[in-house]
Amino acid sequence: MDTQVIRIHRHGDPDVLQLETITLAAPGAGEVLVRQTAIGVNFIDTYHRSGLYPLPMPSGLGQEACGVVEAVGDGVKEFRKGDRVAYAGGAPGAYAQHRIVPAARLVPVPDTISDDIAAGTLLRGMTAQYLLKRTFPVKAGMTVLIHAAAGGVGQIACQWARALGATVIGTAGGVDKCARASHWCDHVIDYRVDDFAARVREITAGAGVPVVYDGVGKETFDGSLDSLAPRGMLVSFGNASGAVPPFSPNLLAQKGSLFLTRPSLGHYTATRDELLDTAEDYFTAVARGFVAAEIGQRFALSEAALAHRELEARRTTGSTLLLP
Repeated sequence: MDTQVIRIHRHGDPDVLQLETITLAAPGAGEVLVRQTAIGVNFIDTYHRSGLYPLPMPSGLGQEACGVVEAVGDGVKEFRKGDRVAYAGGAPGAYAQHRIVPAARLVPVPDTISDDIAAGTLLRGMTAQYLLKRTFPVKAGMTVLIHAAAGGVGQIACQWARALGATVIGTAGGVDKCARASHWCDHVIDYRVDDFAARVREITAGAGVPVVYDGVGKETFDGSLDSLAPRGMLVSFGNASGAVPPFSPNLLAQKGSLFLTRPSLGHYTATRDELLDTAEDYFTAVARGFVAAEIGQRFALSEAALAHRELEARRTTGSTLLLP
């Protein structure tokens, strides 16, 4: 069957994104043909496009989508035609009307979760899940710092951390985004205007926080270290402002015997059980009202370049969708 996809033939700015028609074969053993109803746009997609995370050419883009099973290959027992499914992570290629996906990477979507929420927030939701519950487990009574609190991961992580009983300090860039973040943070700091590390020290009576979740990268790295209590952990999970420059490990000792980790979702969902448990925990958090996930923008599949420009200019809030 023929279907439309977004592909790149070289790394570069958003203009390299091209809408093309390709022919898909029938799903093979262990594979599922998915008719996609909504596609998530994530910052990692811009890293793949630009070459920060190089891809073999030509390549598709996108790691997250929701849709309906159209056909299954030999040996697939868990899914059948008509099932609603979603996926996040794995090989890029989600920017498409239809896609062949390994059954092992798909998760069932409960009736309580819409296609838009599944497609636009599963990657972010599972990221928040592993960050808050496994990379550095948040406990009731803690005070935590979460950067980019108005963004896709940020708004989910802030809400979920509060549901776990933590006091949440969030940062955002600009008056509008700070106002939005105030809905799910106990304290909000504009990191483009204020010295957020100094403000964190004020809020914590000089103690600092045990953990900083930082998806911004270069702009916030030094301040994140300065916000930590002794033996605190910096969880650096993204590079929205650019990659963190090289530094000496001695810096961690000088600033309080600190810990630094750079996790990725793939290492936390490497087994089938981990994947299903992580997705189920996130969907349950949404269904129970712990997290009110937001879709901020929707673009047609053909407008993928515009979606990337808006994302990189930080003009988006919440999650962004492409609609096939």
